[in-house]
Order: sequence, then structure tokens, then C-alpha cells
Amino acid sequence: MSHKAELPLLDYLTQCYASLKSRLTHVLGCADLASDALHDTWVRLKDKGEQRVMDSPGAYLMRVAVNIAVDIQRRQRRILDGDEVEELLEALADPEPGPAQLAESRSELAQLTRAMEALPERRRLILVLVHWDGVPQKEVARRLGVSLRTVEYELKRAHDALDAHFLALGKP
Repeated sequence: MSHKAELPLLDYLTQCYASLKSRLTHVLGCADLASDALHDTWVRLKDKGEQRVMDSPGAYLMRVAVNIAVDIQRRQRRILDGDEVEELLEALADPEPGPAQLAESRSELAQLTRAMEALPERRRLILVLVHWDGVPQKEVARRLGVSLRTVEYELKRAHDALDAHFLALGKP
């Protein structure tokens, strides 16, 4: 038995760390994983208060470290990286409205259409030009051959009529 083989496992691991890491890196194919596994092996032995001496401490420590490395790899497979988390969040946050929301939106649109059809033609045209087409009020006045004050007045009356219609339906 060599002199080092007579050391308790923790002392053996500490003194032979470089050799153990090199062997473990060769077995695992990854130096970082080998370091992590040896560190976890040391922590596990320290927590157990491991003081025993054995004939083949290197082989024992390698077996423990390989098992720990396998556990580490299993844990890492279960952990998602940032891109995978982002993909999941995008999939969960479905931008498409559900059937209930679609039905409610269609109902509200139908109510708005009925309310707008009840407006006088010029008032409805001014409302559409300003709010849907984004035409400035001055341009609407020019196109329709009316004053800016008339456009403002008609727009206010259209808003008031739509507000009254939706308030009557119980929708503020």
C-alpha cells in the first residue's frame, strides 16, 4: 500500500486533486464537470465526516465523482436555458383572443356600428375621417367645405351620441 493510500479520503482527495481531476476530465470529457463533481464529492465526504482509510481511495473517489457527475448532468437536463424559458413564455402568452373575448368584441363592434348608423351622415363621416383615417380636423374641414368650428362641433356631438348609446347599454 502506498503512503497516500493510508490517508483518510478527504486528505487523499485534497492531496491528489490534480491527478483525480485529470482522470475524471478524461472520463467525462469536460473539465468543468470534473471540477464540479470533485467539489461535490469533497463536500459530501466533509458533511459525512469521512475519515476512513481504504486500499484504493483513488478508485473509490473516482466512482463517487462519476456518480455525482451523472447526477449533475441529469439536473442540468431538467433546467431550461434562457432561450427555452423565453419560448415557453411566448407560447403561454397567447396573443390570440379566446372564443369568449371574440364574441364580446363582435358584439361591441355590432353595437358601435348600430350607434354610428344612427348618426347623421356628415357627423358619421367626420368621426370616421378623424378617428379611423387619422385625418387632421383642419383637413376634414377643408375636404368637406365647412369651418373648423363645425368639424369640432360635429365631432363633439358624435362623441356625445356614442357615449349616450353605450351608457344606455350599461357600458361606460
